[in-house]
Amino acid sequence: MDQEGGPPQMAATTWDGYVDWRNRPAIVGRHGGMLPAFFVLVAEVLENLAYLANASNLVMYMAEYMHVSPSRAANDVTNFMGTAFLLALLGGFLSDAFCTTYRIYLISAAIEFLAKSASLKPPPCDHADPAAICREVSGGKAAMLFAGLYLVALGVGGIKGSLPSHGAEQFDDGTPQGRKQRSTFFNYFVFCLSCGGLIAVTLVVWVEDNKGWQWGFGISTLAILLSIPVFLAGSASYRNKIPSGSPLTTIFKVLIAATLNPCKSRNTSNAIASMNTSPSYATTQMTQRKPEAFEGEAEEDDPRSKEVNLPSDGSLSFLNRAVTSKPVHRSLECSVQQVEDVKVVLKLLPVFACTIILNCCLAQLSTFSVQQASTMDTKLGSLKVPPASLPIFPILFIMILAPVYDHFIVPFARRATKTETGVTHLQRIGIGLGLSVLAMAVAALVEAKRKRVATDAGLINSAGPLPITFFWIALQYLFLGSADLFTLAGLLEFFFSEAPASMRSLATALSWASLAMGYYLSTVIVSVVNGVTGSSGHRPWLKGGNLNGYHLERFYWLMCVLSGLNFLHYLYWATRYKYRSAGSSK
Repeated sequence: MDQEGGPPQMAATTWDGYVDWRNRPAIVGRHGGMLPAFFVLVAEVLENLAYLANASNLVMYMAEYMHVSPSRAANDVTNFMGTAFLLALLGGFLSDAFCTTYRIYLISAAIEFLAKSASLKPPPCDHADPAAICREVSGGKAAMLFAGLYLVALGVGGIKGSLPSHGAEQFDDGTPQGRKQRSTFFNYFVFCLSCGGLIAVTLVVWVEDNKGWQWGFGISTLAILLSIPVFLAGSASYRNKIPSGSPLTTIFKVLIAATLNPCKSRNTSNAIASMNTSPSYATTQMTQRKPEAFEGEAEEDDPRSKEVNLPSDGSLSFLNRAVTSKPVHRSLECSVQQVEDVKVVLKLLPVFACTIILNCCLAQLSTFSVQQASTMDTKLGSLKVPPASLPIFPILFIMILAPVYDHFIVPFARRATKTETGVTHLQRIGIGLGLSVLAMAVAALVEAKRKRVATDAGLINSAGPLPITFFWIALQYLFLGSADLFTLAGLLEFFFSEAPASMRSLATALSWASLAMGYYLSTVIVSVVNGVTGSSGHRPWLKGGNLNGYHLERFYWLMCVLSGLNFLHYLYWATRYKYRSAGSSK
């Protein structure tokens, strides 16, 4: 230990701010890298299989076994899926504030496993008896059904909020190689999402339709159980970011301090802006202060010196009032670093908001699109394809496009633009939003064709299959699947790379929260559309027991218009955003 260079060498070989699974300092070369990320990706395949195994066919289960109307079943499913994704914010918050992403994943997976262990049994009804009255599930059985569903949602949310960040934490974002590997990880994370989804909408859906729902629940339960030992297998090589306290506390403290601190601190605010725009400020202050100031005394007197300053473009300057030598209360004392971190988070929110409409469109994949396919000819030769297996089209396309994008498109773009990323995060998100506009236009045209076939065949009031192949529905699936690939992978990497290190898990969870808000917004839009179109004695567009009586094509055109306006809104914010992380814009 007394050899020359001993202690410095030890400090240089540890990852600053990271520990292993036993809370010992993480070692460079031993912890982190592609190997631990591989275990995360395999765990994601199993986790998403467990989630989608039931979610993909849930709308049919609610309609056929719980005897609810198609629109009510669609709303129940979107509410469940929305809650699961919204709870990702809780998982991200806990990962940043109290526990590591490693522990949050294990706890969440255990919760989902325990919730899936209890079967959801429908009320008895003899479907073979035409005189049988199948009543909608209610009372205690309905309470048990939804309690189990939302406990699953809690586990899914915790996993979604911790697993992507845990995988991304394995790479060194201080080097170009580490950033490129992290970008590859996010591409393959979406690829693995699709792998789990592929098994769910093929094998599991077939089992549920042919062997019974209890078998589907069994496969789902087994998948989430297997994901735990797979994830644990990488424990020895994980590097886990040390939680740095509640990010929400920091955000609220800065906002409250900026609101309450007197405006007479304007001079201090101007000084802060000058500090962040002048590269020589930190060096000047370092040379002018006494050595003992670095031992902590200055930190008590001048909160500006607590942390290293981040560059600022002058926006959101009203938050600078949070930093003052005389705050209204000592608990509201903020550092420059904290103010700049909050500015970064607030600048992410417009991008987050612009993706909600896209996810509202994606909600149609698991609701009305499945019900559309159930009215069409789903035969593929001698094989009858279950309607819930239709998501196989976007899934297969994502599985093909993700490797092509990572290994061919991105390298070509890097050579063409001579930049590190080739395609920036915001450009990638914008491509996805543009594709969503085309997807809804295609969906409206396909639905108009489906209804025209029903009218021409005299089957508009029939529940039987129409003489039109379900492959028409695949067109909207392909466009929306492509939009999902570009937007989700871009959002995950954008939020992780741009957010402050102390808020990365929470910021990354915004990607899933956008999905949640999209599902909730879908429910709201359906209710509003029915309320508006059903006034004055008219029949609502999206209400009734027969989908052929719906005006679904009008609803899709409405979503197309909203998506187009949302795309223009996104362009406004994206063109004004300035990247803060290395490699994001170059």
